[in-house]
Amino acid sequence: MIKIGISACLMYPDPNRLVFGPKTLNYLEQDMATFVCQEGVLPVLIPSVDDRYLYPILEQMDGFLFQGGTDLSPSSYGEQPIIPGKWLGDPVRDSYELKLMEFAFKKDKPLLAICRGFQLLNVFLGGTLYQDIATQRLDAILHRDAEAYDNLKHEVTLVPDRLLAQLYGKVGDCQVNSVHHQGIKDLGKDLEVLANSREDGIIEAVGYTQAAPGKVLGVQWHPEFSYGKKDGTLDSSKIIELFLSHVKEEIHASH
Repeated sequence: MIKIGISACLMYPDPNRLVFGPKTLNYLEQDMATFVCQEGVLPVLIPSVDDRYLYPILEQMDGFLFQGGTDLSPSSYGEQPIIPGKWLGDPVRDSYELKLMEFAFKKDKPLLAICRGFQLLNVFLGGTLYQDIATQRLDAILHRDAEAYDNLKHEVTLVPDRLLAQLYGKVGDCQVNSVHHQGIKDLGKDLEVLANSREDGIIEAVGYTQAAPGKVLGVQWHPEFSYGKKDGTLDSSKIIELFLSHVKEEIHASH
């Protein structure tokens, strides 16, 4: 079985939560599980545990997927909060996931980074984020609506002659879901832009130029939320199939 390591979302103790209220939870969102569970693929939720247990687990993984969730802490990319006490992010999860990403890069493993993971990839490579798009980019469209959630959609422009335009066989505008209020401000080292929000230019997809096209890929939208649905958005199956093709290629090359 192909083993895909998925970074855990973390939920901290909450006395108002009836189940496991005083405990920290490591969890995987259901749509993500469905997205990764292809035939012959074993999704593995990577727990946030002591390094002496963590790294032997990572050694067993064939590829890595970073899922969405809470904001990154401004401290993780060398900034202070633009408004004191707001958008403080999750430095605990940042630290845990940056270790995973460093391992994936060190071992040259295929990597798919989604939403928060997309932003983490940019920060890992030295980039920065808009802490709040609406505050820092007054020209921006609405990128997150708590009630609409993944029913909020907008158009992205695939960059001509780059990976996603080639993958989908089209240039110009396509629709994606939008569930984020932060985004890439300064692009990280060795990343190239693959898609932008059509109306405001916010970066929506990136690829790592020091690996084969698609081997390290980040998207701001949630392909897993649209997977298997005819909802007018980009066909998500192409993204997971591309990722898994790189994983299989790596496995084949190592034998």
